[in-house]
Amino acid sequence: MEALFTLENFITLGLLTLLQCVLGLDNLLYISLESKRAPLKEQARVRKTGIIGAIILRLVLLFVLLKVIALFQDPLFEINLEGIIEGVFNLHSLIVLVGGVFIMWTAVREIMHMMALEAHNQIDAKPKSLTMIIASIIVMNLIFSFDSILGAIALTDVFWVMATAIVIGGVVMIWLSGKVTDFLKKNRMYEVLGLFILLIVGIMLLSEAGHLAQLELFGNHVTPMSKTTFYFVIAVLVLVDLVQSKYQKNLNKHI
Repeated sequence: MEALFTLENFITLGLLTLLQCVLGLDNLLYISLESKRAPLKEQARVRKTGIIGAIILRLVLLFVLLKVIALFQDPLFEINLEGIIEGVFNLHSLIVLVGGVFIMWTAVREIMHMMALEAHNQIDAKPKSLTMIIASIIVMNLIFSFDSILGAIALTDVFWVMATAIVIGGVVMIWLSGKVTDFLKKNRMYEVLGLFILLIVGIMLLSEAGHLAQLELFGNHVTPMSKTTFYFVIAVLVLVDLVQSKYQKNLNKHI
């Protein structure tokens, strides 16, 4: 037992905790935006319940993956339309694919609501079921967690190290989710930016699913969007939004 608590394991724990926090940034944005569909007084409870539920299921998923990881990687079916679309799908790629489609659908749906004249009033008047909100937070949290859990398995085979990193990452997420939500409430103009970031997250998941399935479209391999590219695109979006806001304020001063 003592051999488990080595310096190497604690260093790995630090790396995995950092990995959980970094990979959880896009998940955090989804949680903050989705929880706003609940009544105001219930939003904090929804976020906390959703994240705690996701932490528990992450630990279960981690245990299952350690036992039957091959089942997630074994091919399920193959698509072979030569020159059009080719790929071999497994359970892992299908889960990521469904997650990407759902995230993109959520972002597009909210953007369309914002383009309607009474979008915010409609959302406030007809809040989504708390059970549905919590369930969607848990499900998306699990989908986002696949990469971090598989990355953890690649770094160590010590269960307590991986489990502790997941719990710490979840606690940090609970703490930050309220702050992100409060920021979006005080700066409503950034909601649109957040939704377009969410749209890019969906695209990233789709590219990852295509890569996992060794997908080829019209003879071209689908390559995953790297985290570096993702954060660069986000930085450009934020910069454009800040410049646009400043420019709009300057125009208003001269009207």
